[in-house]
Amino acid sequence: MVVDARFDALKPMRSQLGLFVSPLYYVAELPVRAWDTATELTSSRVQLITDNERLRAEALLTQRKLQKLATLTEQNVRLRELLNSSSLVDERVLVAELIGVDPNPFTQRILIDKGERDGVFLGQPILDATGLMGQVVEVLPYSARVLMITDASHSLPVQVNRNGLRAIASGTGRNEWLELRYVGDTADIREGDIVVSSGLGQRFPAGYPVGRVQSVVRHPSQSFAEVRVAPSAQLNRSRYLLLVFSPESGYGDVLPALDLTPDANIPPADAAAADAAAEPTDNAAPAAAAEEGASDAQ
Repeated sequence: MVVDARFDALKPMRSQLGLFVSPLYYVAELPVRAWDTATELTSSRVQLITDNERLRAEALLTQRKLQKLATLTEQNVRLRELLNSSSLVDERVLVAELIGVDPNPFTQRILIDKGERDGVFLGQPILDATGLMGQVVEVLPYSARVLMITDASHSLPVQVNRNGLRAIASGTGRNEWLELRYVGDTADIREGDIVVSSGLGQRFPAGYPVGRVQSVVRHPSQSFAEVRVAPSAQLNRSRYLLLVFSPESGYGDVLPALDLTPDANIPPADAAAADAAAEPTDNAAPAAAAEEGASDAQ
């Protein structure tokens, strides 16, 4: 345990163990999958499953864009000459499914079904349909572990959407609320204010909802106010998540793109993915070139 905590010598072994354990997660989910299958047999099975997957992806993408409407409105008023609003909703995303939760009550971590083979990279932001959830802290071949924003060891730079006030949102070890640190006792912040990611940490894209101010307690004897924020994301209920590939956090070695057209399940070419941070590529690349580029990236 000491070697694993202080050095990276056991990282390859952990990666191989993760590859070995992945089938166990699949076997553990078999009862749930069997029940879902039996339920779906009462309707048009093939068509219903296809439509549900497509509509679920569409709903996630639509709500992801809606998250930024309030932020875009405020930024257009204050910084119209400096911001290019269209670029703020152009991040590429990949839909992932939650397959496990860390049983440790002192750790807020989950396991998702996308890994290194899908282009997932360390530090990649994760969000659900309502707000930011966390970031990837461990990448395995076919899965990845995500550290939630409510974990006691996690912090991210945020700002109040109403006036741009900057602060640090730190986890408390509880899913119910976050803590805003270093907010001055005289700062202009009030209950109900929306808190969004500021993008200053070069990890989370700017403008995504983090939470809403739940309480503000000012102590005359202290320099900073005690501010609690209720997370926007449904940390205990969301099953389908979005992996964000943004210029702020980096794209990783492979850049999967989500396109909802029938013939668009083709990954972009490896050469095009290398330039994706500067300009997103067109998803209509030929299938042969895309498959060759994806195999080279792996």
